[in-house]
Amino acid sequence: MKPSTASLVTAPSLIAETGYRDCPECIYLRVFKSTIYVRNHDLSLKFYVDQLGFSVVADARYDFDGRWVAIAPPDGSTVLALIAPRPGTENYKLIGRNTQVGFLSEDINATYEQWRSRGVRFHHPPQQTLFGGTVAGFYDIDGNSFELLGSDQITREIERQRRQAAERIEAERRSAQELEIAKQVQARLFPQTLPPLKTLDYAGICIQARHVGGDYYDFLALGNQRLGLVIGDIAGKGIAAALLMANLQANLRSQFALARDEPQLFLQSVNRLFFQNTTDSAYATVFFADYDDTTGCLRYANCGHLCAILLRDKGKVELLHPTATVLGLFEEWHSPTVDCQLSPGDIFALYTDGVTEAFNESEEEFGEDRLIAALQRNAHLAPAEILSATIDVIQQFSPHEQHDDITLIVAKCTAAH
Repeated sequence: MKPSTASLVTAPSLIAETGYRDCPECIYLRVFKSTIYVRNHDLSLKFYVDQLGFSVVADARYDFDGRWVAIAPPDGSTVLALIAPRPGTENYKLIGRNTQVGFLSEDINATYEQWRSRGVRFHHPPQQTLFGGTVAGFYDIDGNSFELLGSDQITREIERQRRQAAERIEAERRSAQELEIAKQVQARLFPQTLPPLKTLDYAGICIQARHVGGDYYDFLALGNQRLGLVIGDIAGKGIAAALLMANLQANLRSQFALARDEPQLFLQSVNRLFFQNTTDSAYATVFFADYDDTTGCLRYANCGHLCAILLRDKGKVELLHPTATVLGLFEEWHSPTVDCQLSPGDIFALYTDGVTEAFNESEEEFGEDRLIAALQRNAHLAPAEILSATIDVIQQFSPHEQHDDITLIVAKCTAAH
């Protein structure tokens, strides 16, 4: 059981601790360790852990110096390194010395009584010093001597730091909880079902770089055997981008009835709402496609987004370039739509820049060519399997921490119309 008091370790003769939190020009420095020489690690650990309430933070073995054990008091600010030197060495002679290490308690009398009840040997009970503090000396099982210190002024500082630490931990806990809730909420904004089609098999995925992000994809059941495929990328990252993404999703979902008969008017309406409900600098790139299951016609508008990839069954690659500027920057906005015909075996892919801009250790980007090659290699698979295989290739190419959201839609024409 750990003691309820908070302690700081100081070793004035060995290491000095300096806090530079209020000095931007200075380098922050703190105490890392003080070395204590002992005869037996296991026996010493029983003393420091069971009697003093310390915790073990490291326990390793090294060929050059044997076992190295680090322990820390409850506040964890500094560690004691326990070293068991070989008998006959110079360091072995340092066992049983006055370590010059002092433990500072916010309530020295309570800590003294607690440790003494656990069998810790004290030189004397807490006594006042000429400097206004209180001190009680004690030994470990090897005769190493330490001081237990108390000071009203320092105790007040410890309490202030304790409150600040508790407030920081609580703020971090609330922030993490709110982010998790935001992640769950945003996950519900992505399509939960796939409207069935006879001639098109399709799938989508979004892997966010943070808890929440600004990438968006959707599948809209437009009626009359038609499907809307949407992918978007909000400018920015994190919470701000996630809020804008939710705004865009709401605009698209509330207006998509217009897309059945007037796709240009639909996008103009979405743009106007996005413009009016966001800041001047907010914008999104969007690719919207309307697929007719009865004719195989794909009508699309590319609003400043990356080129969609169309892999024809016979190996030809077509890129579907932008047809208009991004959404949200201009209130008056127009976009023509373009028609293209899909045939059995054709594959249609939409993606965000998190796919092509993923980079390796040489800072080389994954790029459009590698994406096309990955799609071609797996063209015989179903769209969900193509997605999985492509994501694997991207993550193998860029195995380090993900820097941007990765969003990908793959659709495959499966039958003649």
